[in-house]
Amino acid sequence: MASHRRPKQPSRARVTVLTATAAAAVALTSQAANAAPSEKPSKDEVKSKVDKLYEEAEKATEKYNGAKEKQEKLEKQIDDLQDNVARGQEELNELRDGLGSMASAQYRSGGIDPSVQLFLSADPDDYLDKASTMDQLSGQQVEALKKVQEKQRSLAQQRKEASEKLADLADTRTELGKKKKEVQGKLAEAQKLLNSLTAAERAALQEEEQRASRASERNALDASTGSAGSGGQAASGRASAAYAAAQSRIGSPYVYGATGPSSFDCSGLTSWAYAQAGVGIPRTSEAQANYGTRIYSQSDLQIGDLVFFFNDLHHVGLYAGNGQVLHAPRTGTVVRYESMNTIGGPFMFGVRV
Repeated sequence: MASHRRPKQPSRARVTVLTATAAAAVALTSQAANAAPSEKPSKDEVKSKVDKLYEEAEKATEKYNGAKEKQEKLEKQIDDLQDNVARGQEELNELRDGLGSMASAQYRSGGIDPSVQLFLSADPDDYLDKASTMDQLSGQQVEALKKVQEKQRSLAQQRKEASEKLADLADTRTELGKKKKEVQGKLAEAQKLLNSLTAAERAALQEEEQRASRASERNALDASTGSAGSGGQAASGRASAAYAAAQSRIGSPYVYGATGPSSFDCSGLTSWAYAQAGVGIPRTSEAQANYGTRIYSQSDLQIGDLVFFFNDLHHVGLYAGNGQVLHAPRTGTVVRYESMNTIGGPFMFGVRV
């Protein structure tokens, strides 16, 4: 006969756990369903973040420019040193050949002078310092050996200097690579933010910039017929020539590290413009700030003066009159006019070249 046993009932504790788990799952599902989607940043918020990233990229760009300039100078110095060492070695070989000729002559006349024999088999520095040896040398031999000694010391110093500069060059190249990577990272991050905008929003931002640039251009053109007090006259003939050169590049794209003639960064434009006027100014904005006479009052600025912005002087342009600047602003823009009030950083001072 079959046994009829009642099915085992779940314990009260197990029922409680299952009930609590089910309740929690329902609550989480309800929260997920009711949670508002994350808010997309507004056009103005994106612009603010992008402007900040571009400012940081420009700071890194000027550091990159400085490292690149240092690299080029070091490479030139190392080439010069290596050329000098090569020429010096040739001269040293000729001096030694001369001493060898003396030894040959002595040998033919009855034997090599012990002191010359010593020289030919050892470092002349070792025995020139020995006074007893000097007594055995002729005046001509003494002078020849001194020249050898001086040339050896000179070559040793030049080789040491070249070695130090090569080490410095390696460090500079490492720094250059880091700054380049930093700039590219900031620009990529800014582009990602811009890509999050709709086509209409991006077009609206571009139109705002173009409208502001047109207004600045009108103000700058008005200044060109104004009085000296309004900054309507060029500071000098070379300033006028530099400003005209920069005007000829309006519309050229900003490219970090570029010095023209078809693309520029901020200090690349100013250095190129003054080069067209026959004036060589430094490459970076920080170095340009120390090149001429500083002008701290904006009312004293004249067309063509260099104008610097931000506390670390990482941005520079050419004064255009009426509170306007002609400059290469940042990635994504072109050489253009802009109000000094909208640069994004404070005006620090001008420099008259």
